[in-house]
Amino acid sequence: MTSSDGARERILDAATRLFAALGYDGTSTRMIAEAAGLNVATVAYHVGGKRDLYVAVMERAHTAERQVLSDAVAQVEDAGGLLTLVDRYIDFCAEHPEVPALWMHRWLSDAADVAHLEEHYVRPLLEMVAAAARKVVPDGVDVEYVIWTVVWCTHGFGSGGVLDADGTRHGLDDPRELARFRANVRRLVATAIGLPDPAA
Repeated sequence: MTSSDGARERILDAATRLFAALGYDGTSTRMIAEAAGLNVATVAYHVGGKRDLYVAVMERAHTAERQVLSDAVAQVEDAGGLLTLVDRYIDFCAEHPEVPALWMHRWLSDAADVAHLEEHYVRPLLEMVAAAARKVVPDGVDVEYVIWTVVWCTHGFGSGGVLDADGTRHGLDDPRELARFRANVRRLVATAIGLPDPAA
């Protein structure tokens, strides 16, 4: 890796953290430069302006997610394989909480002027998973809504978690709550596609 590549990665890492925490609209190029330990001109030289940074961050997030989902989809041989796919998706979100955070901001109308990301990134992944699911689930299952239910639940859990009796929030970084969440999502999907309860 060249020093130029290293600087670009440092910038993208900083931009990812800030966009995930504050959203596109709440993050400035100056904030990204400071977080990367560089000046604004250096950031612009390596990546471009704020919009370019955001697109690069979302593309990098998409590439990582696509790799995990592609590998998992290739293993789906029956309806039960969809539960393994659910596990891989939840694992990915737990290992890369910045990815669901980035998309949650978009769903709340962040970066509204960057309109092509869903078409280029979300729709192809949805179609890839849906195509695999339709081969192994009964007719009449609304596959797209089953997929969206997993996404909505996982992103919501990742950003909000659950509150315990003391008011402490627990989410993807809490192994016990993550296990409970995973079991619940697996049960939801199994019910939706007509499988026996996986916890039984």
